[in-house]
Amino acid sequence: MKNIIKKTALYFLPLCAAFSASAQETPKEEDYFRIVKMSAPEGTLLEVGGLTVLPNGDLGVSTRRGDVYIVENPTSRRPFFRKFASGLHEILGLAYKDGALYCAQRGELTKLVDTNMDGKADVYETVYAWPISGHYHEYSFGPKIAPDGSFFVSGNVAFGDEEWWRGESRVPWRGWMMHIAADGSSMEPWATGMRSPCGLGMINGELFYTENQGDWMGSGGVWRVQKGDFVGHPAGLRWTGEPNSPLKLTTEQLYAQVDPRKNKNAQGRYIKPENVVDETFKTMFEVKKSVPELRLPAVWLPHGVLGISNSEMVSVPQGAFGPFAGQALVGDQGQSKIMRVVLEKVKGEYQGVAFDFRSGFQSGVLRLAWGQDGSLFVGETNRGWGSAGDANEGLQRLVWNNRIPFEMQTVRAMPDGFEVEFTLPVDKKSAEDLASYNVESFIYKYHPVYGSPTVNMAKCEVKGVKVSEDGMKARIIVDNMRQYYIHHLTLEGVRSRDNFYSLVHTSGYYTLNNIPDGAKLAMSEVSTRNSAAEAAKAAAVAAAATPVKPVKPGAKPAVKSAETAAKPAVAKAATYEEVKPLLAKYTCAACHNADKKQVGPAFKDIAKKHYSNDLIVKLIYNPNPENWPGYATEMPPMPQVPKADALKIAGWINSLR
Repeated sequence: MKNIIKKTALYFLPLCAAFSASAQETPKEEDYFRIVKMSAPEGTLLEVGGLTVLPNGDLGVSTRRGDVYIVENPTSRRPFFRKFASGLHEILGLAYKDGALYCAQRGELTKLVDTNMDGKADVYETVYAWPISGHYHEYSFGPKIAPDGSFFVSGNVAFGDEEWWRGESRVPWRGWMMHIAADGSSMEPWATGMRSPCGLGMINGELFYTENQGDWMGSGGVWRVQKGDFVGHPAGLRWTGEPNSPLKLTTEQLYAQVDPRKNKNAQGRYIKPENVVDETFKTMFEVKKSVPELRLPAVWLPHGVLGISNSEMVSVPQGAFGPFAGQALVGDQGQSKIMRVVLEKVKGEYQGVAFDFRSGFQSGVLRLAWGQDGSLFVGETNRGWGSAGDANEGLQRLVWNNRIPFEMQTVRAMPDGFEVEFTLPVDKKSAEDLASYNVESFIYKYHPVYGSPTVNMAKCEVKGVKVSEDGMKARIIVDNMRQYYIHHLTLEGVRSRDNFYSLVHTSGYYTLNNIPDGAKLAMSEVSTRNSAAEAAKAAAVAAAATPVKPVKPGAKPAVKSAETAAKPAVAKAATYEEVKPLLAKYTCAACHNADKKQVGPAFKDIAKKHYSNDLIVKLIYNPNPENWPGYATEMPPMPQVPKADALKIAGWINSLR
């Protein structure tokens, strides 16, 4: 028996070495999609707030500092920047229609026209103006142009004075989507519940938007927005009593379902709501049962994994980016990257899957626009917000090299699980192995706290898999599918047929708003082979066959010397290599860097605070943003991190001192 085990181990050594070598050779994002910097004239600070491509291929660029540029030959090595307009107020959106540029300033939708054809705007026309209180956070975004030529513009909420954490709508239509007539003659409030609606997008003629995590928003996500919708943040409900409001839901009706936690301390000061561990909580879908106006996300973008400050959403046009044409891309300001979203309709409602796509941009990704050559213009800024990219501004292009990456092209919901479609044929042996798949589900709390931990985590056993004859699809039977939950699919073991590559991105997050009807797979037509279970069984057999060394009669157990026994055990701090997987697993690395300020403070700066390990653990579970007043983005509560892992992270942070 011993000889068999030794031979088996020797046989597997070269196989493991070959597998490791092949895994290292798997191409990465940058091997397919190249980031190209666009050089702006010296002295030009491109804190990009808006992008639009003109009919002749020129690029319109607006900046947060109030300038508009026209970039001629934008895909060439030497693009020419011409200042078209200036003196505007924090432009956070730009669109082109009928020979004019339209932009959203803080308090109005503005039309810019060059009537004398000298290359500069000489008409600055107010199309429609809305109220502002003057609060710094009252950004306005847009416009997006609807198929009928009308405009959609959105407005950020302000924040409280004493309750600095609570979003407020101080003047009409803050926290709303506004629908403005094509000629500017009228405005109708369209929907509310928005907190920071930066990412407007027209997808197949329908209005979508992306939201950031924040108070009442457990995580970022993608919402389809129809007239009369309420998408979750209560600030805008203040104006539902106005005659032109499309919905009549009141703040009091919502607060009857979810406690706003407007509590005061003994001194009569408001107390900032914090996450409560092991509390009885409600989810957004549970509240929807009593509040039918509440619109659930079509796709959740899990915070810290698929961005932290989600921005513009655009469709991939035919002919661009190969197998991903017709899908959507979503930028992220905080993580300086782009995600990919694929929508489908099930029982009349949008849902779908989200993947990582391309990271590594020089600043926070805010705006996206397609060039006529099929490349993607990426407008960037991070002033006041922070981002993973080091620069505080940027204009770059993303260029596909016409090679097809091995990816999950999409994931579709099935009555008994999911169907995964690939961009290239899979190796059938790896794809028919249940050990290649892992599925778990989770959701977020719906509460007034800034962000939410993941809650109600559950394993979803993969019970069978059927791979199509051409190797392009794998249908998996999944136990414990849960409506309204995010299902995290991980395909670590699936390999490509031709090169045995692993997937460029092995994870997808599917939001299951509805489970479709239809035929289920029979167990007789699927593979149930599980190499991990087989290996565990073999290991158990081998362990049972290993003889136990007998103890000689009269032998005394080994005793430590008095000197050794007297020394107390000192816990050694984990190394970076040991803690790196934890920083990735719990999304710490999404906002923190070891040495430099990112979205959050550097780990070295945290170490300088001289917190104890136990205090760091407490702050992981319930962060105190008042400790870091120079950071705009709050850290969400992370009580889902096991204490042993949190202590390991804390010990490593303190070792950086």
